Amino acid sequence: MHITIPRAFVFAFSTAVLWPGLWSAAHAQPQKLRPGLWENSVTMKSQSGQLEAAMAQMQKSMVSLTPAQRKQMEQAMAQQGVSMGPSGNTVKVCISPEQANLDRIPAQEGCTQNVQRTGPSAVAMTFSCKGTQGQPPTTGEGTMTFQGPTAYAGNFKVKTTSNGKPEQIDMVQNGKWLAADCGTLKPAR
Repeated sequence: MHITIPRAFVFAFSTAVLWPGLWSAAHAQPQKLRPGLWENSVTMKSQSGQLEAAMAQMQKSMVSLTPAQRKQMEQAMAQQGVSMGPSGNTVKVCISPEQANLDRIPAQEGCTQNVQRTGPSAVAMTFSCKGTQGQPPTTGEGTMTFQGPTAYAGNFKVKTTSNGKPEQIDMVQNGKWLAADCGTLKPAR
């Protein structure tokens, strides 16, 4: 069974992996993100309900796997820091000391981003992604608020198409620092 994951889902995890540069863009002070292991939680709600149906189908497919297949799939996802649950999805990322000092935001391939400081601990972001390999063009906007060097919260509105029809996905993302040691997880690129 093949399930296509909407670009908004990909963007959510890319943002979770690539957001370190937002911190330096948001602050004139030299305060930076804390390097180490971070957990980013993402919840999404689509206007059509198709995203939720696809995620439910994916979880249903996971349940129908044999215990060995499920364990293999969960291990493969865990190696990438990804966990999917009924109340949302999480991705763990390792932020190196060098990445914590970024002064620009790396963009997902095919995407452009614009980040503007809106206050001492907040940024506004817009992004645009070209359509690629079965994924439609996607645009969005949102805000992120940082609660010191160990936590942030963000809200995004993502516009895309699903089955040829316009779709809006509301996304809430939260991040928290877990530990200085990333264990076996390698720094995000």
